[in-house]
Amino acid sequence: MHHLLQNAVAKRASMLDSETNAIRLVDGRGDGLPGLILETYAGKWLVSTTGSQLAPQVREWIHDQGVSCYWKRLDQHQKESPSHLSGPAVTQPFFMLENGIASEISFQSGYSQGIFLDQRDNRAEVHRLMAPGLRLLNTFAYTGAFSVAAAMAGAETTTLDLSQPYLDWARRNFSHNKLDPAAHHFCKGDTFHWLRRFAKQGRTFDGIVLDPPTFSRDEKGKVFRVEENFGELAALATDILAPGGWILCSTNCRNLGLNDFQKQLRSVIHRPMAARHSAMPKDFTDESYLKSVWLKS
Repeated sequence: MHHLLQNAVAKRASMLDSETNAIRLVDGRGDGLPGLILETYAGKWLVSTTGSQLAPQVREWIHDQGVSCYWKRLDQHQKESPSHLSGPAVTQPFFMLENGIASEISFQSGYSQGIFLDQRDNRAEVHRLMAPGLRLLNTFAYTGAFSVAAAMAGAETTTLDLSQPYLDWARRNFSHNKLDPAAHHFCKGDTFHWLRRFAKQGRTFDGIVLDPPTFSRDEKGKVFRVEENFGELAALATDILAPGGWILCSTNCRNLGLNDFQKQLRSVIHRPMAARHSAMPKDFTDESYLKSVWLKS
């Protein structure tokens, strides 16, 4: 098992440089290690397991690396912060870099650490597509990584999330990159509500990011399921899309295949739009669970 771990890390070494220091080092079955994920965030490691146990050989190998490492159990029913496994404890938030953009990471923040590495290439594409004078709407924004990528290209951004702590985190990420949060917009609340509100206000956006959780419940108890409700979400987004604009429709729902996802989108989009699917980053070698469809008007 040690050689599998070493080989997985070695073959990704060239992906780490002065611009990007956070990648997936081990990706389960793609590296011959089912149920095991290892990521590095600026030299600090996070190992995740689908089961409640960590193999002694893995534990031993990680300990021998001499790095700070935390362990997260991928339990959908009991989501807890990672536990300290080896190396110096990391008790404070720290920064990682992705394509030269800084993000605040925390191993004490709960189940999620501040960014989803599987969206790296999509964030780079958003940065490429945005420019001064263009407007981005980032829904279900979490800590605002898509917003920061667009703002770094000069775009005006609107960051929308149901959680005030995550919006505050997003503002900090703007500041970490020498961007003025006051020059951008932050909206707290339900995405469906805000999409309808923007339509009534006549507000339009040149780019819209739709990356909702697979399952969620709003403040009024209304349930959202990607398999059933993403189409409605996309239809509302097209109502506020500027001519020539684009929408990124993304989901990590493993119960929804790409063909069914695209079919759901086609069934509700009633204006001419080109569609293309983008692949996952090359360090993700296991199942291609992330479906990312770009719609262009």
